[in-house]
Order: sequence, then structure tokens, then C-alpha cells
Amino acid sequence: MKKLSSILAMGGLFVLSTNTVNAMATAATMLQDAPAEAEKGFTQVLKEMFIQGGAGFMGIVLLCLILGLAVAIERIIYLNMATTNTTKLKQQVEDALASGGVEAAKEVCRNTKGPVASIYYQGLDRAGESIESAEKAVVAYGGVQMGQLEKNVSWLSLFIAIAPMLGFMGTVIGMIQAFQKISAVGNLSASLIAGDIQVALLTTVFGLITAIILQIFYNYIIAKIDSIVNDMEDSSIVLIDLLVDHKK
Repeated sequence: MKKLSSILAMGGLFVLSTNTVNAMATAATMLQDAPAEAEKGFTQVLKEMFIQGGAGFMGIVLLCLILGLAVAIERIIYLNMATTNTTKLKQQVEDALASGGVEAAKEVCRNTKGPVASIYYQGLDRAGESIESAEKAVVAYGGVQMGQLEKNVSWLSLFIAIAPMLGFMGTVIGMIQAFQKISAVGNLSASLIAGDIQVALLTTVFGLITAIILQIFYNYIIAKIDSIVNDMEDSSIVLIDLLVDHKK
């Protein structure tokens, strides 16, 4: 019942907003002195600016944005799934060691997702040999897990660097075209070079926007990776302490 009410409410708001927009558009067309741009929405204006910027460089910048967002979303999903409640896991492993030994603790780690649980499992798997062997296994497998966390992040930084470069390249090319027209005509006219300068500036703007959006995702991903790595390092120390206490 609540879902049906929510759907009806959203439908009513959509119809109301649509009628309001249509009424505003009709009123705008009745005003003869109103500029044509006033009737255009933000999406339409953005689309026109994208087309004016040229399909060549603007298409490549858009491709960088799409690929960068795909990498960022994939990494965010992976990192969120890799996040583990280390306090709870440590307590479960400690209780399992006390009650059922190493095998019970390994079973807890097998049933827990994330790199921290994998590191616990590798250390427990070498617990029968020596503490030094367990510590080496934890350190080695920690490096492997860190590589998995940082996978494809370099591609994201590449798109962040390429997008504004492509924008600046489009700007340079646009300015070159403007000066070529001035040289061909022989006089400086604002209307003659205004279009080329506009194209040049639009490519720079879209390149910077792409870089800013991807940079925000990149910083979040790096912060998330640092947090998980810190948990891995703390958990490694805790695991070695648990194994030492268990062997006593």
C-alpha cells in the first residue's frame, strides 16, 4: 500500500511538473521580446555546446569521462564489498581459536569476505609450522591483496590527465584556425574568429569538467584503499599476537 501511494504521488508530481513546464514554455513564446535561449533547458544548452565544440575532441573527452566513470564505479563496488568489520572478525577468530582451534578459526575466515579475512586465513594456514612462517605468509599475501585493491586505479588517473590535455589541444587548434582566417582575410574581425574561439574554449571547459568529476571519484577511491590497507596492517599484527597466545 505504501509503495502504491508513493507511485501515485510521484506520478502526480510528474504530471504537475510537466504541466507547469508546458505552461511556462507557452507563456515564454507569447513574449515577443524574450530571447530564444530562455526556452532551452540546461540539458539542451549543454548538448548544443557539446556539438559546437566539435565531434572530434569532444567525443574523445566524453569517452574519457565514460570509461573513467566505469572504472570508478567498478572500484567503488569492489572496495565496498572488500570492507570488513575487523573488530568483529578478530573477536570471532579469537573465540574460534579458544573453542575449536586453528581449523575452526580458518572456517570463520572462509565464511567472511574481504582481504582482511583472506590474510587471517593465510596466517592461520601456516600456524602449524611456526610464527615466523605465518608472519611471512601474512606479509606476502598482504602485498597480493593490496595489488587487487589498486587494480585499474592507474587507468582512472590516466583519464584525469588526458581529458584536460585534449581540451587544451582543442583550444590550440581552434586558435590556430582563427589566426589562419585572419591571415587569409587580412583584417581582424571579431565576427570572423568568434566561432573558432568559442569552439576552442568549449573544448577546454569540457575537458576540465571531466577531470574534476573523475578527480573526485579518484580521491574517494584512494582514501578507501588507504583505509582498507590500514585495517589489513592492524589485523596482521593482531593475528600474530593471537597465534602467539594460542601456542602458549
